[in-house]
Amino acid sequence: MTDDVFLHSVTERLAALPAVHAVTLGGSRAQGTHTPDSDWDMAVYYRGAFDPADLRAVGWDGQVSELGEWGGGVFNGGAWLSIEGRRVDVHYRDLDVVEHELTQARQGRFHWEPLMFHLAGIPSYLLVAELAVNQVLSGSLPRPEYPSALREAAPAFWRGRAALTLQYAEGAYAGRGRAAEVAGALAVAAMETAHAVLAARGEWTTNEKRLLERAGLRDLDTIVTDLSPDPEALTRAVAEAEKLFTTAS
Repeated sequence: MTDDVFLHSVTERLAALPAVHAVTLGGSRAQGTHTPDSDWDMAVYYRGAFDPADLRAVGWDGQVSELGEWGGGVFNGGAWLSIEGRRVDVHYRDLDVVEHELTQARQGRFHWEPLMFHLAGIPSYLLVAELAVNQVLSGSLPRPEYPSALREAAPAFWRGRAALTLQYAEGAYAGRGRAAEVAGALAVAAMETAHAVLAARGEWTTNEKRLLERAGLRDLDTIVTDLSPDPEALTRAVAEAEKLFTTAS
């Protein structure tokens, strides 16, 4: 089965689920940066009473979560599936929530949420970013530009978080020679800074996979590689990271 036939078949099955109004393709395959073994990242946009049991009843192999099982925030669940020998992720997207976050983002408002596998957590405008960059395969969805109000508000928020993360790393970990904790804090602060950099540029991001590259923060690798459980060395590393983050734009 060719990729085009495969994608059309899966899209039809997802679009036929009760309450689903649109189906999208995201990730590397939507952006043309995929490799032959890349996952297929898809989303179902529903309104009202979406029941994951309907997706489970399609009969594809894999795990199908309940609504809210992935934390109960804007990223509220999904499925990890194997279909025709291909790995497919399906995310649930509540249209009422998506439309609310789009309105909020246009006014420069958003909130932060923790999410598994994301060092810095996620901003609620991730849902808006998906609208902007993902491919709509079935139905219709808005295609928003990056709101000017969000470009004004988001950088200061993220840089503030990064500064506090570094401050805590220096005060609680560096002086005690805790290299592992400092390394973790530097990674988190780098991701937070990268969110600030991209927001200031008006560039969308939907995950952290290439966030440091895009923000010009890959030099953090050198700083982290040279860490040792020596208080002076760790304090110096925090200062070097702070300089790197401050000059990133």
